[in-house]
Amino acid sequence: MALVSIQSQRCTDANGGGQHAPAERVTLAMALCDARGARLTKLRRKILMLLWESGRPTGAYELIEALKRRDSRPVGPPTVYRALEFLMSQGLASKIESRNAYVPCAHPERQHDSLFFVCSNCGTSVEIEDPRVGRLLCEDAAVLGFRAARRVVEVEGICAHCVAAGAD
Repeated sequence: MALVSIQSQRCTDANGGGQHAPAERVTLAMALCDARGARLTKLRRKILMLLWESGRPTGAYELIEALKRRDSRPVGPPTVYRALEFLMSQGLASKIESRNAYVPCAHPERQHDSLFFVCSNCGTSVEIEDPRVGRLLCEDAAVLGFRAARRVVEVEGICAHCVAAGAD
């Protein structure tokens, strides 16, 4: 089994999409899963592709409807939730807790804390990586004697696009 080198670094691709098409992102996910000995099934790939294509936090039931439209056959909620759990366990997707919705991880090849800026007007989210936030959370957890299992920070507000469009 090949090891994937994981290094934490500041994200320079703020929207996670950059110049890469969703299909390229899914190809990266397949390579990461292969290297980890994990199986990215056809359904998991479809769900990940839908998350990338959506461009915003997407709920499980939205994914179910999109899969139904795409494949002309229904997929049950437990199946979609299991696929989402797998994607999160592999660092390929994250859950925006405040929206009960999912987004693809911008950099699944790197271990990092999830830091999201979520627009309350249009619903888009941007994932960034900032090791300073991770260090601060670790320091605070240590002071409390707390052992964190997962760190997700969400900041809700209005995105630059909506501010420019006059949203409050």
